[in-house]
Amino acid sequence: MLIECNLEKRFGMKEEYRRAFDTAVDRRGTHSLKWDVKDNELPMWVADMDFKTAPAIIEALKKRVEHGVFGYSIIPDEWNEAYCEWWEKRHNFHIEKDWLIFSTGVVPILSSVVRKLTTPGENVLIQTPVYNIFFNSIVNNGRNVLQCPLSYENGEYSIDFEKLEEAMAQPQTTMMIFCNPHNPVGKIWDRETLAHVGELAKKHHVIVVSDEIHCDITDPDKGYIPFASASDICREISITCVAPTKAFNMAGFQTAAAIVPDPFLRHKVNRGLNTDEVAEPNAFAIWAAVAAFRDGGEWLDALREYIYENKQRVTQFIETELPKIKLIHSEATYLLWLDCSAVCDNSEELADSIRDRTGLYLSDGVQYGRTGEKFLRLNIACPGERLEDGLKRLKDGIEGYRK
Repeated sequence: MLIECNLEKRFGMKEEYRRAFDTAVDRRGTHSLKWDVKDNELPMWVADMDFKTAPAIIEALKKRVEHGVFGYSIIPDEWNEAYCEWWEKRHNFHIEKDWLIFSTGVVPILSSVVRKLTTPGENVLIQTPVYNIFFNSIVNNGRNVLQCPLSYENGEYSIDFEKLEEAMAQPQTTMMIFCNPHNPVGKIWDRETLAHVGELAKKHHVIVVSDEIHCDITDPDKGYIPFASASDICREISITCVAPTKAFNMAGFQTAAAIVPDPFLRHKVNRGLNTDEVAEPNAFAIWAAVAAFRDGGEWLDALREYIYENKQRVTQFIETELPKIKLIHSEATYLLWLDCSAVCDNSEELADSIRDRTGLYLSDGVQYGRTGEKFLRLNIACPGERLEDGLKRLKDGIEGYRK
C-alpha cells in the first residue's frame, strides 16, 4: 500500500503509462550494475531507472533484430534530423545537422575533449557538488581538478560569479565542465546565468563543455535552456554533450552526441572522438535514438509526471517523518539531494550505516566533491511501492544512526 499523501496530479497521464510505471520489473540476475547487490538490498543510487523504456523504442529494436544481420553501421541523416527536430521542438534551439557528432556516450566525449583540447597539468574547472565522473575524466588524463563550489544558502544553490571568475582567470585554467541541468542538485540554470558564464569564459579563454544529459527530465511544467542557446558567445565557445539515454533509460545502447557549432572546435572534437575510437555506432545505437526522439515524446511526458509525483511523495515523507533531513528543491533529474548535516558529519559513513542496517543503497555526497560531505543522493525513478520501501528503510537507517 502506497504512503498516504496528497499528490498534485495536474497533467493527465494516460492510465496505460501509469500501469507501466507502477509495475516492478525484476532486474536481479540481468548483470545490471545497479542491481548487482545482495538479496535483501534495495539499490537507489546510480542514475539508472527501474522502468522499461518507451514502447516505440522496443518496437524499433525488435524490427532491427528481426533483420538478423548486424554488420558495421554508419550514421544516417535520420539520426541528425531526429536530434535537430527534438531540440527545435522541445527546447527552442535550432541545431544545424553538421554541428552533431556521434559518440558512444557523454563520458567518452568528456574524456576525449579533455585530452584533445587541454594539455597535462592544466586546470579543468568544475562546480561542486557535481557528477563524480567529471573528476575521473580530468584526473585520469593528467589534468588538475579545480573545484569552484556552488554557493549554498538557505537550501538553495547558485553560482558565486566572483569566485568563478577568479578560478577562470588562473592562467592554467583552460576548460570548464558545466552541468546543465545540474546533477546532483537538480538545478535548472536560467538564461542570464548561462550567458554570464559564457561571457566570463570567453574573457578568460576557457572552453565550456556542457553536460546536458538530464535536460529532458524536468518537472512537467519546466523546461531547460541549452547553454549554447543562451547567447552568441555561449554558442561560439562551447561543446554540448547530449543523449537520449537518461531520459529513455537506455544507457546500455551507448548512444550520444556532441553539439559543436564552432567549426574549429568541431574539427578538434571530431578528430579526438575518432582517434579515441568512440565515434562509431553499434547496430542498435542509431535506431534507438531515432525512435526515442521521433516517437517517444508522449511516453517521456508521462514519465516526467510520474517522477514529479514521486518527488512530491518524498517531499511529504521527509517533512513528516524525517524533519532533520532537508530535501533540496529540485526541478530536474530523478535524483534528489538530501542535506543530512543535522544527523551526520560524513555522509559516506552515514550511507554505509544505512546500507548495513536496512539494505538501502544510496550514493554518498562525498564523491561529488568536498562540499557534498554531509549529503546523500537518492534515485526516485522507480515504481511507487518500491519508493515507499526505500523511504521506510531511509527512516530506519537515519533513526538508527549515531555520529
